Amino acid sequence: PRRRESQASAMNPTVMALRKGGIRYDSGTDLVRKTLSASASDSGLAQIVQASKEVSHSSLTKVICTVGVKSRTVPELVKLLEAGMNVARFDFSWGSMAYHSATLANLRAAMRETKMLCATMLDTRGPEIGVLLAPEDVSSFDARAPKAPIVLTQGARVTLTVDQTTPASSAFLPVNNPDLVNFVAPGDDVFVGQYLFTGSESSSVYLTVDEVDAANGYVRCTCRNDAKLKGVLLTVQVSNKGDALPTLGEYDKRVIREWAVPNEIDFISLSYCHSAEAVEECRACLAHAGGEGVGVIAKVERLGALRNIDAVVASSDGVILSRGNLGLDMPAEKVFLTQKMVLFKCNAAGKAAVVTRVVDTMTDTPRPTRAEATDVANAVLDGADAILLGAETLRGNFAAEAVTVVRKICRQAEKVFDHENHYQTQLPPAMVESGTLSQSEALASSAVRAASKTGAAMIVVFTRTGLTARLVSKYRPNMPIVSLVIPRVQQNSIRWVLRGERAARQGLLNRGVVPLLANPTNSDMNALLRVVFARAKKDGVVRENDQVIVIQKVGTTSVVKAVSVVF
Repeated sequence: PRRRESQASAMNPTVMALRKGGIRYDSGTDLVRKTLSASASDSGLAQIVQASKEVSHSSLTKVICTVGVKSRTVPELVKLLEAGMNVARFDFSWGSMAYHSATLANLRAAMRETKMLCATMLDTRGPEIGVLLAPEDVSSFDARAPKAPIVLTQGARVTLTVDQTTPASSAFLPVNNPDLVNFVAPGDDVFVGQYLFTGSESSSVYLTVDEVDAANGYVRCTCRNDAKLKGVLLTVQVSNKGDALPTLGEYDKRVIREWAVPNEIDFISLSYCHSAEAVEECRACLAHAGGEGVGVIAKVERLGALRNIDAVVASSDGVILSRGNLGLDMPAEKVFLTQKMVLFKCNAAGKAAVVTRVVDTMTDTPRPTRAEATDVANAVLDGADAILLGAETLRGNFAAEAVTVVRKICRQAEKVFDHENHYQTQLPPAMVESGTLSQSEALASSAVRAASKTGAAMIVVFTRTGLTARLVSKYRPNMPIVSLVIPRVQQNSIRWVLRGERAARQGLLNRGVVPLLANPTNSDMNALLRVVFARAKKDGVVRENDQVIVIQKVGTTSVVKAVSVVF
């Protein structure tokens, strides 16, 4: 446990970057006006038009990377960790359990090599409909992958068939879900694109359903654009249809039992989640398999989920706003409103909010477009906890560079985030006056207010579950939140078990949280605090006489106190 403590404090990319660059977080609350209204003779305009002089570009906002294909070797995973990956996502829409197990083993080897912590996330397949163009575990870069694309032309007819023995061609696309013929109807819009598509219209086709022949398993369609379908897996989405399909299929349940729980995965990303009942079904599946502590993150990717968004947010541990799929179900001009609404609800509930599909072009280029850069910044300003990268890190040519660029943009956006307005929004006077605030919420909000007023360098939270630290993150302080998890040593029927490591890792999904694992044999709070200060000094986070806000329990009383750093 002592070794884990010393390692954990150096494991978070935020802390690592702080160490290299000596960045200190400004505690000013009106950074928008301070930065953007200053004259050129001061520093406002100069800060905008000149390149940043910061050695590193750490951010409080977290980065989730989809790993596999090009990003599954130890050297590549080391690059992602050093660039700032906080959570590794394993997408089971493609790839066998054996394939992902090999990637996971390499990730843990990379973590040992870098001494950096990384949480893990399983993304379920759900009711996703696909067209397999190659055998299992064959990637686009494998010699056995199809060489020639499937060419479709506008106005041409193509048939979706549930007969998977039919070879894929410009005339037939065999789908892996026989239920397709039961819920589509003439006039429906169908999208077919490469797995983790990047938005390129040349590699995606939009179809209109002309006829459904359920008896023979055919759905005859007309192409609405020219396209060259390539890769090893195509995904099929029928606009605003498919909510009746089970969110967790038998394959997903088997993966949870046989892969997620035995490998101590931290989060389940529940694909096509449309209701609180779907979340509870996933929790029940986890509990039955012995994975009670695994977090459930609901993926909002259909209009059905938006209709039930309050219940979905309340029942889950966070939400992934899957803008790629969601954008196919709704008018393009409404997507930004959806983002603002979902992130607002997640922030109000203190649940992690994740945004996807941000720098798609970095799959093939070393630099994002100006629209993409602005999109990342706006996600941060809207209140996102994390940014999720898909094709950019799974099969992209510039995976580590994409992480670095996203972190740089997030850091700049955080400098002008309106912390004061966000705080007031999360804690309206009516809530305080009504006395409906929980003890944990009162502690968290008080700590953030105290940190802002005293110009604190960081907030330290003593916790067993990580809940209080996540509530502190809800109020978006603009300094790191050190979540000092006090583990428990428990005995099961076979051996002694250390409980708390998962709680520490799960903090990596929340904005600003830096998880540390304390020594379970040391119950002296002051001694633990001195260890945190010593490490923070080494990392360049605090200096002598800095103020630090601490949340801890003294006897049966929880307190918030300001402590001066003394070495």
